[in-house]
Amino acid sequence: MAKRVARSGKSESVVSLYPADAEWHPLGEDAPRDQSYVRKVRPQSEGHLALALGPAGTGKTYLAISAAVEAFEEGKVSRIILSRPAVEAGESLGFLPGDMQEKLAPYLRPLYDALSDRLGGKKLRACLSDGTIEIAPIAYMRGRTLNNAFVVIDEAQNCTYGQIKMLLTRLGWHSTMVLTGDPDQTDLLPGMSGLSDIAARLSKLDDVAVVELADADIVRHPLVASMLTVL
Repeated sequence: MAKRVARSGKSESVVSLYPADAEWHPLGEDAPRDQSYVRKVRPQSEGHLALALGPAGTGKTYLAISAAVEAFEEGKVSRIILSRPAVEAGESLGFLPGDMQEKLAPYLRPLYDALSDRLGGKKLRACLSDGTIEIAPIAYMRGRTLNNAFVVIDEAQNCTYGQIKMLLTRLGWHSTMVLTGDPDQTDLLPGMSGLSDIAARLSKLDDVAVVELADADIVRHPLVASMLTVL
């Protein structure tokens, strides 16, 4: 398996990512709908472990979820497992009522949004109910072996080196794991995030794809890409 070469964001010719059409929508539609998204999102690697690093708005989470849903619907895996650190971005939410899934819901909203777009709300609720889509807190992943699953670890920049190492070793047979994160946007104390170190070490392995996205890959509002170059 060939590894994808990291992108530097520089090229000899500049191609506009943002059509002049004022009605353009990043999902290619005018309004949301309750059905699965019909377009295919094809991965750049056939590997069973991939790390996607890059700034906000480059589609890291959406692409990971899309690949997970596609593998699930094609029968390549029997379940999807989602995990994300419950780290608050500079403010405290205080006590959250409800069961584990309800407590984690505010942190996992971006994952739910992507899943709903790809599967539709009705099917997503059914999959969450029967356990084929599982929300797994990082603290509860230790000791597990995740076989026949597509595992997405989102916001991995908010994990320590030890946490990421533990998560990586959960990978079982016939499973795929994708870690996404932006090393420049960690909410941990300086020096605590392990994502950059892990990515540098794993980039030496032929069977692991480390994809580095750049500002040129941002697909949100053009102002987001402009701001991130100076902030």
